[in-house]
Formats: sequence, C-alpha cells, structure tokens
Amino acid sequence: MADILNISCYKFTPLPDADQLRQTLLERANDLSLKGTVLLAEEGINFFLAGPAEAVRGFVDQLKQDPRFADLAPKESWSETVPFRKMLVKVKNEIIRMDHPAIRPAHGRAPSVSPATLRRWLEQGHDDEGREVVTLDTRNDYEVDEGAFAGTIDWRLSKFTEFPPALRQHKDEFAGKTVVSYCTGGIRCEKAAILMQDEGIENVYQLEGGILKYFEETDGKFYDGGCFVFDGRDSLGTDLSRTELVHPRPIKKHLMEQDAE
Repeated sequence: MADILNISCYKFTPLPDADQLRQTLLERANDLSLKGTVLLAEEGINFFLAGPAEAVRGFVDQLKQDPRFADLAPKESWSETVPFRKMLVKVKNEIIRMDHPAIRPAHGRAPSVSPATLRRWLEQGHDDEGREVVTLDTRNDYEVDEGAFAGTIDWRLSKFTEFPPALRQHKDEFAGKTVVSYCTGGIRCEKAAILMQDEGIENVYQLEGGILKYFEETDGKFYDGGCFVFDGRDSLGTDLSRTELVHPRPIKKHLMEQDAE
C-alpha cells in the first residue's frame, strides 16, 4: 500500500538566519521521524521529505507559521516505502548552485506558465499570441536521458553552472519564439528564466512546479519517459509512480546527489 507521502518544495526568500534555522528544522524533522533533505541558504529553502502523511504535512504546517514560508505549495507523490536513508539539513551558499550571484529570484520572479497552459500550448502548437513554443530542459544530461518533453532543447549539461555560458552561445536561436524552461520541481528553471530575461530574451516563462507538477495536474501528454528523482525511487512516471531507470546509475553516486535539486 502506497501510504508514504513524498514532498518536494522550494521557496526563494531571504534567510539571513539560515544557520539558526538548520538546528530547529533538524530537530523538528527528527521529532516527526521524517527522512529526506532540507537545504538552506541566504537565498531560500529547498526540501524533499518523506514519511506518514500526518507527519509530513505537520512539518509543512509548522514551516508556514513563519511568514516567509506562508505560501509554500509542495509537490506530492506516494510510495510504499520511505525512499531516503536519513534526515539531513544543510546550509549552503545556494539552494541550487548556478554561480551567478546577480540572479536573485527573491527580488522578482520570471513569468511562469501553469502545467495546464503549457499542455494546451503544446497541443495547439503555439502560444496564445501565435508564437512557436519551445521547451528548454535545464537539468543535467543523465536526467534528460530518462525522459523529457517531446522535441525539447537539451544542451547536455553536466551541471547547472554550465547553463549561463550555454545560454549565451545559443540565445539567438530563441528570436521570435516563446521559451518555457523546465526542470524537476521548478527551482532550476526559475533561475534559468530570470537569466534568460537578463540576457534579453523577450518571451520567457518557467514551468510552474516543474515536471512533477505537470504530472500532478495534467495527463502527462507531450512528455516522453520518466522523471529522474534524487531519492530511492529513481524515476517517476506520468502517474507519479516509480518507474525503472533507462540508464541505471551507481547507487553511491545517486544517493550523494539527492540534494542536487
């Protein structure tokens, strides 16, 4: 029976008290017997948690009592077992590393498009102004190999810090088109969309909630394959159930990278 609730969530918001929050959130998660990873940085929070639904939602409800986290909207999926081995709370320089300090999502987001709207655009072949729509995958190459939107642009990134130079090399290809950046849960494509705007690309959107929210709110049409996830489930299908990896990775490497997004 799939009675373990898995959530992923992030929020760009200034956290000058990240070091103090670390111990508080670790104790709170341990008290609720949760497993997963919480990443904290001055720019915000990014977390992946699993456990009984009451405990997971209780953790989120406590977080929401802090006004900075009041609008958290986790992506949810279910599994039969907890896909994490332990509970980690880390403080890092960035909750998703881009090495581009001028990109500050907490100071203003790029426009977003809902999963339902993106599906409609892909169905009709253009956006609501008649422009060609292209999807841009901001994930690492091995993640793209497990599944992606049909016809997506894939720059074969081995790490997210490669995105800015790749964008500068290819940005002229987006002239006259609407670009929708996407990733697993929304965090990478949010930074990517802001950078694209800063680089002068006019019609840019981020997919709200990423692939996981697209699976949650649509039938998954126009997405081929599974979505790589950084936990013991490996990959999720469009119904958010576990699927086998097309290209299995060494388990040690896999688990070390559970905080990659």
